[in-house]
Amino acid sequence: MTPSVSIIIPCHNAGRWLAETIQSALGQTWPDKEIILVDDGSTDGSLAVARQSEAQGVRVVSQPNAGAAAARNAGLARASGDFIQFLDADDLLAPDKIERQVRLLQERGAGCIATCAWGRFTTDPAAGALDTGTALWRDLAPADWLVLAAEHNLMMATATWLLPRALADRIGPWNTEHRANPLDDMDYFDRARAAAHAVLFCPATRAYYRSEIGGSLSRVRSDEAWRAISATLHRSADLLLKLEDSPRTRRAAATMLQRFIYELYPACPELAAAAAGRVRQLGGSDLRPEFGPARRALAKLVGWKLTKRLHDLTR
Repeated sequence: MTPSVSIIIPCHNAGRWLAETIQSALGQTWPDKEIILVDDGSTDGSLAVARQSEAQGVRVVSQPNAGAAAARNAGLARASGDFIQFLDADDLLAPDKIERQVRLLQERGAGCIATCAWGRFTTDPAAGALDTGTALWRDLAPADWLVLAAEHNLMMATATWLLPRALADRIGPWNTEHRANPLDDMDYFDRARAAAHAVLFCPATRAYYRSEIGGSLSRVRSDEAWRAISATLHRSADLLLKLEDSPRTRRAAATMLQRFIYELYPACPELAAAAAGRVRQLGGSDLRPEFGPARRALAKLVGWKLTKRLHDLTR
């Protein structure tokens, strides 16, 4: 039997881009698919745009605003597919994205998850997508994937992933503890990566990640967001060390948390103190702040903390 794929689209006030995203899902060459769109309390007409696609077979669910993770969970609870594809309401997929990944997992991937090439764009994916190839663009064991991501601050966009439903059931739902979590995808997919036998990379297809959008969750830095980021990074460190407790994994976890300290300062001193304590416990990190030449010179004179404060004042 041909396996089925559930495409889950969470949406909150993405009416400007939603029709294009829906067509990207409908246009997938894999024949056996269901599309579940969860409108998370939109106020911009997104629900009306979504309803227009129901005649094409899109299943539309409307709920009060509860956050992206809760919307994805609502879609997941209704999904019947053998594979799960999450697609944010402003992102796009190449037409053959799902088909190529399903075939890859069928051929090589028992117990594995798949990712693919991806690029950033603002309005036109053909003109604006950038090659973001990194060390993650290859087949990797879960611990190797997490080490590279933590040590070098690497990511894969949410839409790049395709998960077997059995693995999604095993890792459980998206974490809804913090509604404003800029790293909710990291939290979920870290669990998926840790539970998989391997992460398989599909270079022949692509997902498109829309960036530089004002008001997007990834740009929010409220106290709640900082707390969510902190909790996610500590959980990521726990997962990595559970997979492999070694000098390289401790170094990678320490570097990830040290980077967080540099980004966080001077907000939320208690979160910075907790992260610094964990960095020491893990053996320390030699990571330095990512300053340009002028700020590096200034930091040598006055220290990185005052340099960061001065930079933040002039932004």
